[in-house]
This record gives sequence, structure tokens and C-alpha cells, in this order.
Amino acid sequence: MAAPLVVLAGGTGGAKLARGMLDVVGADLVVVANTGDDVEVHGAYVSPDPDLIVWWLSDRIDARGWGLHGDTFAVMDGLRELGDDVWFQLGDRDLAACLLRRRRLDEGARLTEAIDELRGALGVPARVVAMSDDPVRTRVRHAERWWPLQEYLIRARGAAPVDGVEYEGAAAARPAPEALEAIASARAVVIGPSNPVISIGPILAVPGMREALAATPAPVVAVSPLVRGEVLKGPTAAFLEWAGHPCDADGIAAAYAGAIDGLVADERTDAVPTLVTDVLMDTPEARRRVAEETLRFAEALA
Repeated sequence: MAAPLVVLAGGTGGAKLARGMLDVVGADLVVVANTGDDVEVHGAYVSPDPDLIVWWLSDRIDARGWGLHGDTFAVMDGLRELGDDVWFQLGDRDLAACLLRRRRLDEGARLTEAIDELRGALGVPARVVAMSDDPVRTRVRHAERWWPLQEYLIRARGAAPVDGVEYEGAAAARPAPEALEAIASARAVVIGPSNPVISIGPILAVPGMREALAATPAPVVAVSPLVRGEVLKGPTAAFLEWAGHPCDADGIAAAYAGAIDGLVADERTDAVPTLVTDVLMDTPEARRRVAEETLRFAEALA
């Protein structure tokens, strides 16, 4: 196998870039996925970001942007009929994957092994690994209480302001061995156009992850999640404000200060070398173009 192209990803933006990179480098792609969103619900172990990435890489993502294309929701409908509070919606086949993951973890499998089994079952040639096999949970303080991330995003609708963020369990966690191996041998490392605080922040909060990025001889570049100065989806602006960063290329560069060698964005920043290009990835062609340009930019920095 050639030196891998490593993408650090969480959320839709990171998954879209990973799909573009799959077209460019194929099986040499390794995606290190955020697991700070993970939640145990409906008797299942749900890993939203790794699953989202696998659905995109297998071309099974639904048009709504989450879940599996054509999935049904008979189990959720049945739970509601019985009076259950179904605040977290899972399709039937999505739930099946999460129930199987729960079983595999109970049998002693590592989280990365369970994720790898899913991507293998769906025929994805690229590898998808957890940032850590240890539990890390992102929590958000809003409206005078701490929310588990999924409850903040769904029950509180990701409302501003954000008054605090913590990565519970991160201090005791360790990077997944597969993640460290991929970063150490990488051709390039790309931080996807994800929310810097809640999608990439948990990855960088795992002790040893920043050190691995600093030690790799590969260039490390980030792709901005901002398109023409706007956030396309989610509460990125609120989290950047909480972190004290402006919602622009300068703010994205500041969020990754010390971790990146360059930035891909549609506006320039003086903080790091910048590739100025259109970062909108609304079509397969656009996703491949951004992936190709990002890889060329990273390799030029090397």
C-alpha cells in the first residue's frame, strides 16, 4: 500500500471531502473520525460521524444529509406508538448497524474494529478509524445547563449562545493505534471542512494526537468549512464565537494554530499559507475538484 492520505473528519463537510478524496486516492484513503458525538440510545451504540462517513463513502447517504438512502422508520414509529420519547431518530437499517455495533463492543471488540467491520460489509475500500477506542463525549453548556452534544443539537436545536464546551473523558483517552500509524506514515494529512470546536476539537483533545500531527513529516492542511463567509449548516459560528475566533479564514486558522501548515479557503489569511479556491462541494465533481486541489496544495507545501 502507498503512503496513506489521511483525513480528519466529523460532520457533513468532512464526510463530503472524504468522498471526494476516495475518487482521487481510492483505497489509500484513511479517515480518522470524530467519536465525541457518540451516544447510546434505543439499546444501540450510535457513532454518528463514523457512520455518516461510511454512508458517504459507500454512496448510500440519504438526500436529507444523514442516514441511509431509502431507509424506513418502522421501529421509531412503533416506539412512538408505545409512548416512548423518540428524540433521536434512526432508520431501521441504521439502527441495525448500531445494534450490531453494541453487540460487538459487548463481545470485547474495539470501537475501531466495529467501525471497520461496517465499512467492510458495505464494500468501502478506504479505511475509517475512530479517533480513540476510549469513550470521549462532547458536552455543551447552553441556557445554564450542560448538554450531551446530540441533545444540544437536537433538543436545543443548536441554539446560541454557547457558554462552554468540554470533551469528557479526553484526558484519559488514547488515540486509536490505527490513527497514529496512518498519521505517522501519511502522504498528507487533511483536516476536513468540519466544525473546528465540536467535530475536530475532540480529535485534537485526545492526548498524543496533536503530538502525532507535529511529528509526522507529512504536510498538514485544513479546509475551511465557511463558504463565501457563511456557515452552510450547523452552529459553527456560535462555537467559533465561544472560542474567541472570528467567523472567517483568520478564525479557522486561529482555531488550528500550531497544528496546520496551510489552509484551503475561499478567502486569504496571513496566518498560514493559503490556497484560495471555491470550497463549495455540492456536486460529485466539486467534491473531487476540492480534493484534488487540496492534495496538490499539501504536496507543494511538503
